Amino acid sequence: MATVTLLWIVLFSLLGSVGAMLGGAVLLAFPAAVRTRLLPVLLSYATGTLLAAAWLGMLPQALQQLAPLPVTSTVLAGMVAFFILEKLVLWRHCHDGACALHDSRNGGILILVGDAFHNFVDGMVIAAAFLVSIPFGVAATLAVVAHEIPQDVGDFAILLDSGFSRTRAFAYNLISSLATLPGAVLGYFFLDAARQWIPYVLAVSAASFIYIAVADLVPSLHRQTGLGTTARQGILLLAGIATIALFRLGH
Repeated sequence: MATVTLLWIVLFSLLGSVGAMLGGAVLLAFPAAVRTRLLPVLLSYATGTLLAAAWLGMLPQALQQLAPLPVTSTVLAGMVAFFILEKLVLWRHCHDGACALHDSRNGGILILVGDAFHNFVDGMVIAAAFLVSIPFGVAATLAVVAHEIPQDVGDFAILLDSGFSRTRAFAYNLISSLATLPGAVLGYFFLDAARQWIPYVLAVSAASFIYIAVADLVPSLHRQTGLGTTARQGILLLAGIATIALFRLGH
């Protein structure tokens, strides 16, 4: 029975991660000209989904399991760490202060790191649900897929906008999505011990999403200042927040 449960967990953790990623990858199927027009729209939407996922999903869950000070301290440490990581990415590519890379967004690499943490926790959630019952595990997996698809659409938009080719965006996002599997296996074998780390992992993941949204995406949105463009950005940002909020309420 234990082996069968583990097989269910492995199968549905892959479905939850890769299935959601494939749903978001629909963006890659559009012709280049269409993607070019869609990217500015999706970046506004992605900003909303990232902020909502962090503030409405990850941080409330972390605060349910841990006192506020450790959670907020981990978020602060995570944001400093992502700042340093972004600096290292810049330094690796360019030692010249006038390098053009300094004007580009490095959210692509950071979003992959943050998503890996998030997917790891999703794997633990799926494992915990299947340890209750198989129907409950299936329902939890469907909930993960539902709230991940709109977020993955935004992630692909960020990766493409950061200069990733369609092939690289798909491959790297697939690798990040597969972090669900070790989370699920760890959750199955060491759920009690793993539970202690979940709020910290959630806090680091939230820090990455907040940092990407505030440091990389919002400044890029501010480069376009027309009244119509600003209104459209605001509506799409709110739409991204509303999408995650609706899925979180359902979850």
